[in-house]
Amino acid sequence: MANFELEVASCINRFFAQRKMQGFAYRLKQSKFNTQYVDVLVDSLDPRYYLAIECKSISGKKLYFSKHFHLDKNNVHQVDSITDFIRKTGRRGFLAVEFRFGAGIPKEAYLMPWEQVLERYRTAPGISIEDFRLCCALTRSNGEYELGADTNQYPLSPPTDGEA
Repeated sequence: MANFELEVASCINRFFAQRKMQGFAYRLKQSKFNTQYVDVLVDSLDPRYYLAIECKSISGKKLYFSKHFHLDKNNVHQVDSITDFIRKTGRRGFLAVEFRFGAGIPKEAYLMPWEQVLERYRTAPGISIEDFRLCCALTRSNGEYELGADTNQYPLSPPTDGEA
């Protein structure tokens, strides 16, 4: 998992550098005694790039809310904690998921806006790879994840009114 988090942060930082834009993505270190709300934070004065990203690297073709997310010591589901963090900080939330299929089969990774994650959390036990394929793909190039060549590519376009 830690590698995927670092890869997502590096991907966003390359996105900024290639476009000569201000912004910085960084991975939050996990600690037994400190609360970590999300895996990657992105800071920028441009609100399109003021982000909170939760990362999951899973085997299989479906992410399950009961299996891939946890309850904290107060029995609060991780999705609820992240939602609260996003609302309190004003960041745009995203879920980055890497699907691993085993040796010889390429990984796939996607970014889904947090509002879509919440929709499914309220109505379904999980999110299928088919649903993620409708979102922004992180493509592999030279062994690294890349956002698309278009600066305005979803999800880094202006936030919509419905986004957290």
